Amino acid sequence: MKKLSILMVTILLLSMSYSCSEDFLTKAPLGSTSENVFYDAKGIDALLTGTYAMVGGSSLWDVSWGASIQNWTYGSTASDDAYKGSEVTDQVPVNDIERWEVQSTNGYPANKWKLCIGMGVDRTNKTLKVINATEEEGKITASEANSFRAEARFLRALFNFEARLVFGDYIPIITEETEDAALVSNVNPEDAVLNHIIADLDFAIENLPATQSQVGRPTKFAAMALAARAFLQDLKYDKAKPLLDEIINNTEHSYSLMPNFIDNFNIETNNNAESIWEIQANVNDISQSLNAEMGIGLNWPHGGDIGMCCGFHQPSQNLVNAYKVDENGLPLFNSFNDSDLANDAGISSDETFVVDSHPVDPRLDYTVSRRGIPYKDWGINRGSNWVRKQSDGGPYLPVSKPFFKKSERYTLSTTTGWMSGINANNYRYLRYSHILLWRAEVAAYEGDLGLARTLVNQIRERAGHKVVMGKVLINELPTSVYPWGEGSSDGDYMTGGAVDWSQPAANYKIGLYPAFANKEEAMTAVQWEQRLEFATEGFRFFDLRRWDNLPNKIGGKSMADILNSFAVGDLRTRASFMQGANFNDADKYQPIPQSQLDLQPDVLEQRPGY
Repeated sequence: MKKLSILMVTILLLSMSYSCSEDFLTKAPLGSTSENVFYDAKGIDALLTGTYAMVGGSSLWDVSWGASIQNWTYGSTASDDAYKGSEVTDQVPVNDIERWEVQSTNGYPANKWKLCIGMGVDRTNKTLKVINATEEEGKITASEANSFRAEARFLRALFNFEARLVFGDYIPIITEETEDAALVSNVNPEDAVLNHIIADLDFAIENLPATQSQVGRPTKFAAMALAARAFLQDLKYDKAKPLLDEIINNTEHSYSLMPNFIDNFNIETNNNAESIWEIQANVNDISQSLNAEMGIGLNWPHGGDIGMCCGFHQPSQNLVNAYKVDENGLPLFNSFNDSDLANDAGISSDETFVVDSHPVDPRLDYTVSRRGIPYKDWGINRGSNWVRKQSDGGPYLPVSKPFFKKSERYTLSTTTGWMSGINANNYRYLRYSHILLWRAEVAAYEGDLGLARTLVNQIRERAGHKVVMGKVLINELPTSVYPWGEGSSDGDYMTGGAVDWSQPAANYKIGLYPAFANKEEAMTAVQWEQRLEFATEGFRFFDLRRWDNLPNKIGGKSMADILNSFAVGDLRTRASFMQGANFNDADKYQPIPQSQLDLQPDVLEQRPGY
């Protein structure tokens, strides 16, 4: 399905641009395609494929970093989970996102708006028009039409949901029946945008199958999961609960946690039993591997033996500290950030550095690549030589989850284009662990402490199934030790070199909660678990924002408390990067792009409080 996408994007743009003219003197340019070419089931499926291509943003590949479906900027870098990374002088607009100082002229939010509204919603609406016309002409049955509509409306809900995450309710509601989108205001009644998203997803739930023969196409359970997440953004727990229960208890398609946490981030376990909806990634099937997720094309290691491009999206010290645990293997809710888990900031690769012996959650070293820990099959992470610029981006490699193995290079990673880290690792947009922890959140809110504990412990128990193996026996890591010690080779992975492969790489410990004293403690545990399980996946900022509306907020602290404390105590504040940064409620959403306000004066409005 994905291999056709770029071609169909081009055809669709041409066809839609020239098929609506009523002037008989207007002649379509050579090579354009009339809209009625698509008036059959095969044509509609081609249009849908082109619409799916918008999800990964490949048509915006050179500016897709601000439009990424993985929200590494707005959901991760804007939070306490991660730094922009790289160097302060590269991709400067992200500095402002990270410091909560975004102006309406910032190009990153402009690209998110362009992809979600200007391309995604627009493409979906044009596809829906063709579906309607084809049914009216009798070329497809009503059942076929509804099946196509269900996929299209799921995608429209997705694009609107993504836009709402970033811009809030100040987005235009545009449908296939809108006569002139340029006249649609972005000022809406309360709940209007959410209701529009849910209406599309209700239709999708009603008309999508329980399973699909092609991976990447949504099922009714994917629509339920997205609807549940949409309700949770507004803390509408009573609306999300039955959807989550239906997914968990359904008898049509059984979802289950994969045996190991890392199974959700390996290419060989794409489209697994935990997956509810994945965004598919292909490489080397088209120039520059445009059918992969281009929005994270900058977020790969940049230095030393492993260097690619370009060193963005580096985990924060605050996040690393959050994985510390007590003697029972449970999180340190109130004291996790009192002292830093040891890092090698300012320590060169050939100087001595010893991995911290403090007990940590095993998910840490699958989420963050630390010095002195084996990094997949690439070699021992050699620290500063592998990081583009520690003083600007911190001591940790770009987030590990989307990266591939060295053994997969050039077969499951791109062989063309300058963004050489692009690979075939799907993005698990909706998975069963989301469902379980969202349901645990509902239970905590309702005071069902037993269910909340059971579901959280289910996730934590899985986290202990597999740990990073290989205790590194050397503390100085000059160039000559690559990959596994002096005189080693790739063949020493898991077998030799200066590594004891029989031992865990660090002091891993995970414990289960014996009980929760009250609903506040249960909610704190759920919130903590969501951070650890979904870290660096673009959720954190949006979760902090919605939890800020709970009675006890986030463990008794407000979103502003958490983010401003992070800024003051951040590792890089000592080097001035976050000095003076201040988060307040006006920073909870990005401004409406000035480029859109200029295109539609007196129609679109800047959101209040900006």
